[in-house]
Amino acid sequence: MLSDAQQLLHRELGIPDDYAAARNLPFWEEAPDLVDVGPNLVGRMQKLTPAAAARWHGMVEAAARDGVVLLIVSGFRSFHYQADLIRHKLENGQAIEDILVVNAAPGYSEHHSGAAVDIATPGSRPLTEEFEQSEAFIWLSGHAAEHGFAMTYPRDNPWGICYEPWHWALVDKFAEVS
Repeated sequence: MLSDAQQLLHRELGIPDDYAAARNLPFWEEAPDLVDVGPNLVGRMQKLTPAAAARWHGMVEAAARDGVVLLIVSGFRSFHYQADLIRHKLENGQAIEDILVVNAAPGYSEHHSGAAVDIATPGSRPLTEEFEQSEAFIWLSGHAAEHGFAMTYPRDNPWGICYEPWHWALVDKFAEVS
């Protein structure tokens, strides 16, 4: 449930009051215990929960044994960081309705859980549908479940989030919220 400060933040950003209820989105607390999992594509250290980090590293190693490179773009995101992503897009003239198809509102991003990762691979532009044509996506589709991960924003998902073939989450963690 949103705190008073988070509700004020939502109003500041122009997020509709019925945003979560209309989309049936679960609320995500910020993960309290995080560990470094390595830098992303621009050198910024990424963090996950210890359980997600262990599973992520195991999945990266398994993919590498099969000749597939998995790179982390984004792991844990705080409420503040999520709000900054939205602010930046608003400042660049994007409408909040369009932003909320691509970025969940603070409090409703799976990244707050510390158990979601955005994945890239060499030869594919990050955070684009082009990723679904990569060997990494094909490998993930066949093997991610063995490591506890699933693509949580498939096409036509019920939450109104755009199709994100690059976004995978540790589903054990998510079963606790359902």
